[in-house]
Amino acid sequence: MAKLVVSYVVLFLFCIFQQSNAASASYNVIKFGAKPDGKADSTQPFLKAWSAACSSASPSKIYVPKGRYLLKATVFRGPCKNKITVQIDGTLVAPTDYRALGNSGYWILFIKVNRVSVFGGTLDAKGAGFWACRKSGLNCPVGARSITFNWANDILISGLTSINSQSMHLVINSCNNVLVRNVRVIAPDQSPNTDGIHVQTSTGVTITGSTLQTGDDCISIGPSTRNMLMSSIKCGPGHGISIGSLGKEFNEGGVENITLTNSIFSGSDNGVRIKSWARPSNGFVRNVVFQNLIMKNVENPIIIDQNYCPNNQGCPRQSSGVKISQVTYRNIQGTSATPKAVTFHCSPSTPCRGIKLQDIKLTYLNKAATSSCKNIGGTSSGVLMPESCV
Repeated sequence: MAKLVVSYVVLFLFCIFQQSNAASASYNVIKFGAKPDGKADSTQPFLKAWSAACSSASPSKIYVPKGRYLLKATVFRGPCKNKITVQIDGTLVAPTDYRALGNSGYWILFIKVNRVSVFGGTLDAKGAGFWACRKSGLNCPVGARSITFNWANDILISGLTSINSQSMHLVINSCNNVLVRNVRVIAPDQSPNTDGIHVQTSTGVTITGSTLQTGDDCISIGPSTRNMLMSSIKCGPGHGISIGSLGKEFNEGGVENITLTNSIFSGSDNGVRIKSWARPSNGFVRNVVFQNLIMKNVENPIIIDQNYCPNNQGCPRQSSGVKISQVTYRNIQGTSATPKAVTFHCSPSTPCRGIKLQDIKLTYLNKAATSSCKNIGGTSSGVLMPESCV
């Protein structure tokens, strides 16, 4: 499966390069009135540049020169007539007053667009004020995701840096064929819900060569996600790479054909995690491969938790209906920050099946760590440290 995905990525990259080379109409946001001083509101100039590019019959380019550009909540809406490349050499800055982004849940939103490429640039969402509001318990807005793609196809995001998002940094929702490469996401390790990249209801998403340092999941994978490849990821601090939480709703699309390879976790709360609510569900997770991973002082390097029930509301005395099967852990080594490096706590009503462990070497204080298993079936082979309980 991974080879097929990689082959597709190569073809996709070729098409993207063809796209960028073919761009014939160029729109500089400064010519539409944008000011690179970080103070004047540049929202309307950006939208005017987008409107011009979107209505262009030929491939087009939106250019953002060096400087700082203040943007309020902004919607780049399609469908558009042809391919669009967005080249950002500057920094997009959110308003200092976090309430200025309102309750829509987004800062920068691309919706119903196809064949859009975003190259370079920095997004500075200035999220600290919002986090302080959350921490104080005051009546706060819902929190804005920094950049979101909804109902979008054939998307490339390359070389983007996102810092201090109010909420999630990059969201890919209801999309097909998305390539995210060489992005950097930075937020303090105690910043709430600042997931690096969140993917849901999407097919054919590839994330590669990216550094994710957040206060929540480096990458979170939601329901109805299929055919996803992650490679060369540096994760930490943060909550690791998580499938879930799943099973909050009874009728929920499954997650399948997910691969993570050649990645490093440093000081994160978790490494690779699958998490589901302890409540009935017809959801599932299947055909997942975690391989060639290094853990550096990670609290829970390998974990399946099907007992998620925050605040003990809506799920006490219930068990998860999410069916987890055919999950492979191969060549994972490094150090655990806790004695228990491997935890498989699966559902008593829907046990995990087909879990495979191969060549696992995780130590705690230079000694073998331990493992814990509940309601699980599978196989193990090769070097196994800690001893397998599968």
